[in-house]
Order: sequence, then C-alpha cells, then structure tokens
Amino acid sequence: MEQLVKKYARKLIAAGLAANPLVCGLDDEVVWNRPDDDIPILEQVLAGMNINSLICIEPEEPYLTIFRFLTSLYPETITPSDCETRTFLHDVPVISNFSSASILLHLRRRKSVVVASGSSIRLITFGGVGPEQAFVNLSSVCFSGFVLFFADYLAKCRQNTITEEQQQAFDKVTPLLPAPQHRTIPALEVGPFSSEQQVYKAIIEAGRFTVEYGLVDSYFGNISYRLEQIIYISQTGSFLDELAGCIDPCPMDDSSCAGITASSELVAHDEIYKNTDNRAILHGHPKFAVILSMDCCDWDCINRDFCHIKCTRKRAIKDIPIVPGEVGTGPTGLCHTLPPAMQNKRGVIVWGHGLFTVASDDFNEAFKHLLEIENMCREEFFARVGRC
Repeated sequence: MEQLVKKYARKLIAAGLAANPLVCGLDDEVVWNRPDDDIPILEQVLAGMNINSLICIEPEEPYLTIFRFLTSLYPETITPSDCETRTFLHDVPVISNFSSASILLHLRRRKSVVVASGSSIRLITFGGVGPEQAFVNLSSVCFSGFVLFFADYLAKCRQNTITEEQQQAFDKVTPLLPAPQHRTIPALEVGPFSSEQQVYKAIIEAGRFTVEYGLVDSYFGNISYRLEQIIYISQTGSFLDELAGCIDPCPMDDSSCAGITASSELVAHDEIYKNTDNRAILHGHPKFAVILSMDCCDWDCINRDFCHIKCTRKRAIKDIPIVPGEVGTGPTGLCHTLPPAMQNKRGVIVWGHGLFTVASDDFNEAFKHLLEIENMCREEFFARVGRC
C-alpha cells in the first residue's frame, strides 16, 4: 500500500494537479504518503465510510485560480456539463468548513467535495477499492472544472455578460496555461503490423505518449488496432499509460466474450473499422477540443439542455465534425453518430466528451492528428474570444 499511495502522489504531481498531494490507503492499517496536520480529520472521514483511500490536495495553478472563481460563483454546488461530470461525478459539492462531519455529509453521496475557505481551496476524493479510484475522481474534478471555466467564459463573452471578477480570473489563468504542445511528435512503432506482439507493443507505446502529452485525463480515453478480423482494444477502466496486460483481443464476428472487459466504446471502434480502411483508432480527452465542442450560440434551441444527445445541427471546428452521443451502446450512444462522421476524416469530436482520430497503418498519424487538432482547437478558442 505504501508503494501505491506514493505512486499516485507522483502521478498527481506529474499531471500538474498538485505540488504536495496527501494520499492514503487502508490495508491492515492506514498508510499516508507523508505527514500532515489534516490527517486526523481525514482519518475520521475514512473511518466514517466504507472506503479504503482518500486524496486531499490544494490544486496547483491554473486549477487553484479556476476553483477559487468557480466556488465564488457556485458556493454550494459546481455543475459542469461535460461527459465526465454527467457520467461519473454528477456534480461537485462545495463546503466552507474543513470538518469530518461536513466532508462526510457530501462524500457519502458524491465522489468529491471542494472545501473553499477564504483563499484556501482543497479538493477531496475517495476510492472504494484503492488509491487509483481516488486519483481518477480527482483528475475528473480538475478536468471538469477547467472545461467549465473556459466554456462558461466563451459563452458569457458571446452574450457580453462577463463580470469583472470573471475577467480578472480569466486574465490570471490564461498566462498560467501550459504552452501548446508543439514539441516534436514522437516516432512511434511503424506499421502495418503483422503479429499480435507488434500490436500490443504499439498500443502500449501510443497510450503512454497520449498521457505524457496531456491528451487524456486520468484513464479516460481508449485505443485500438485492427489486425485482420480482430480488434485489439484497451480494457474499460485501464490507464492509457499502463496498458500492459490490459488489452483485449475482440474478434469482429463476436466469436469471443473478450469484449466483456473491453472499452465501452468497442462497438464504435468496430463500426469505424467496418466502414473505413483504417487500422488504428486513438481516443483522448484534450481539453480545448472538449470546450469548443460545447460552444453554440443558439440560446433558444429546444434541445439546449440535451445537446450531448440531441444536437441536430451540423457542426464542425474547421474540418473536424462535432457529433452528439453518449458513452456506450444505447439508443443515443456515440456508436450511432461517430462512425458515419469518420468517413474520410482524420478525426471527430463527440460533444463534451473527447476526440477520436484514425490512421491507416499505425498510431503515428492518429497521434499526430490528436495533437494537431487539440492545438487547432486551442488557437480557435482564443480567436473566438478575440472576436467577441
């Protein structure tokens, strides 16, 4: 357990979410990654729930300024509208009292809580099985807060309703953003691949770089490769930078039950392969692609509250289509909207969810598309703000 809590503390630091995170796990005893004055209160929280891990951080910039603003605007509950919030978080409660009673009241019904007291901001999440779940929840909160902050600014900019406080926060956050990812694109394994071993190696490598370049949030995202009539795809809930042993071979004729543990988007991948000449699919959650997918000026649209599943407008960011669709295979699943839109395209963005890219032989082009499209979306975001 000691190794696990230190591992996820390092992941939080590497992701730029916290400089000095506090992570614990319960085995035969409670193990913390470091000592801290907050531990007695957090151990009361741990004892008051059927869980075995907690994470508590003061977020690093730009998240610190983002959550200071969001908690001033939404002092009780932050409710982003991106896919991760709808699917996993629902909303993020805000409290002002760092006490076990207040924290327990909200963590018993939600996966996270923000403690905002003056200028101090703490984000607290938990895991029922291990620290990895708490890490996923924490990453999701930071991602959703980031998306809400910038999406809301663009919407208010279009409506000319930006407050002085919002403008001050935006002006402070913008210079704190990491530089655009214009680094040299990594040289990945060259395909087309002819063996299962080559496919595994290529998927593991591409997944690792997708995380390293900040193009996916926690474990969200997936990756696959088609070798003849078998789709090799990352398992549901797997971390893209730790895919060894977490890749499922799924025959396209459904002659195996391997798909049970495969990514929930297996069906969408399958349909893309059946209707295009591509062999590789890479799916990440780059932030500005998600933010721009939610930008719409039709304030009176009858589907305004259901954009993620009912948007009927033909929308795009330059050459990249934006489609609605939920995770999975239900009647409004992205498996129905994504594959047709991918015809003759380098990528497609699913509303509020993320970016899918494809390539014909290996992951070099798919990764290049993922990076270039996100950079394009970032530039387009600030261009739209500038035109308001």
